Amino acid sequence: MEQSTNFLIDIPNHTAYLTINRPAKLNALNRATLVELSSILQRLKDDKQVRGIILTGAGDKAFVAGADIAEFRDLSEDDARELAAWGHREVMDVLYNFPKPVIAAINGFALGGGLELALACHIRVANDTAKMGLPEVSLGLIPGYGGTQRLPQLVGRGKALEMMLTGEMISAADALQWGLVNYVVAQEELLSTCEQLLKKIYAKSSTAAAAAISAVNIGLAKPEDGYQAEIHAFGAAFSTADFEEGVSAFLEKRKPNF
Repeated sequence: MEQSTNFLIDIPNHTAYLTINRPAKLNALNRATLVELSSILQRLKDDKQVRGIILTGAGDKAFVAGADIAEFRDLSEDDARELAAWGHREVMDVLYNFPKPVIAAINGFALGGGLELALACHIRVANDTAKMGLPEVSLGLIPGYGGTQRLPQLVGRGKALEMMLTGEMISAADALQWGLVNYVVAQEELLSTCEQLLKKIYAKSSTAAAAAISAVNIGLAKPEDGYQAEIHAFGAAFSTADFEEGVSAFLEKRKPNF
């Protein structure tokens, strides 16, 4: 187990367990935490031993309860734009486009920037007491780390606007029904459920997984480019070692060794 200023990092086998470790602040995302997260993500991206990430929060109350609002007080309009642009570029978009699967294990409140962090992950699993919301309107703000774009992709325009315009939290059960999370489980099953999902993914081709993530993201961002991205990635797969192994294993009636 490795401990940095705001994170606990544990990498047994091929999974990086990344825990935001600010329980006294309900794991709120201040600038220092985001800077640290950006650096950790780059390191995990380059680590060939790491095949996936489980991202969660320390303690039993919150995944991430939001941004650190105290840091907002003295920001100018230009400062705020730069903060949002930096957060998109260095953290949220990095997670969203990460070439290895990232699962958010939502162990409590996921509000504001915390929910946006979970939205940037590929898969979300919540415990049954989790609460999720985008309460920025209560501060005279709107989400600034991708919430206005990524939430409608998951739950649709109507439900997304309901959450953003009322600022109210929703339950884990509603989040599951709306498509915001993939699974809702008891707290004691939260990490094991994430682990089982990654186990299934690890049994498949990592190069194909990265290509699928990329093609899906391109199609969501630019629908007119999505099919061409798929065609290109499909063709490129034929020159990979994983394709050779996968087809050989299929024809030889054995499990592939990716």
